[in-house]
Amino acid sequence: MDWHSRRISYILEYGLLEDKATSDATSRACIDPQQRATATILAKQDCILAGVGSIARILEIYERLDQKAIGHAEVISHGEIFDGVRLHKGQAIAVIRHNARVLLSCERVTLNVLQRLSGIATMTRKFVDAIQGTQARILDTRKTMPGLRVLDKYAVRCGGGHNHRLDLSDGVLIKNNHIALAGGVAAALQKALENRRAEQTIEIEVRTLAELEEALANGAESVLLDNMSVEDARAGVARVRTEPRRIPVEASGGIRLENVRAYAETGVDFISVGMLTHSPLAVDLSMRIMPA
Repeated sequence: MDWHSRRISYILEYGLLEDKATSDATSRACIDPQQRATATILAKQDCILAGVGSIARILEIYERLDQKAIGHAEVISHGEIFDGVRLHKGQAIAVIRHNARVLLSCERVTLNVLQRLSGIATMTRKFVDAIQGTQARILDTRKTMPGLRVLDKYAVRCGGGHNHRLDLSDGVLIKNNHIALAGGVAAALQKALENRRAEQTIEIEVRTLAELEEALANGAESVLLDNMSVEDARAGVARVRTEPRRIPVEASGGIRLENVRAYAETGVDFISVGMLTHSPLAVDLSMRIMPA
């Protein structure tokens, strides 16, 4: 992750502006402007880390926003601490030395980013671990918080998952509403095959085995089995594998930790899971700040 990219910098800067971090009334009222402090970010539960590079970048952006900020940050982390690593409860993520007011003003934004991204990575790793030994791979979806997609999808990769489409321009995926508006499976596929860019693969969502047959007969290059039972998904995979051409199969809809392995064992290539990013449970982290 390039934490200095324009897009990422904008997200982090907006977080500081939203919190009015440079106008921290409490810190200005209580803390001497010259005071130095040391902050330690700690994991309060076992988790998968994501977003460690944001710590230094948030402080850099704050220093640019507040020209009166005193001093510069020194962020120290152990060489074994990096995005994607498994942390244990009580383990230190990073130690930061800086002006006390700056640390206090950046505390919430820093923790918010780390907690959300580590929560996504931790949930993703649970799904990845649950299907170990199968050929399936865990995918995310576009069900991300608006404005945060690039961070959310990065966190999925930290957890061992893979990114599906980054945005609507990133491939052709014909869903049920496209099918309804285009006039059916065959019509939607015909139009997509005629109008796609040369490098784009056509994937189509099917909800029944009958729709799957129609999709295969009309040139589908990848199929998504949507909200099918495990039994129907297994039958669908078996049918696709009889085709002479290689057609990737994805399963989605209603897939949870409790049933993801059953879907993986049907032989699908991919399993997309919306809950990785649409409702992540934040990891419990804390920042302890002491006088330097």
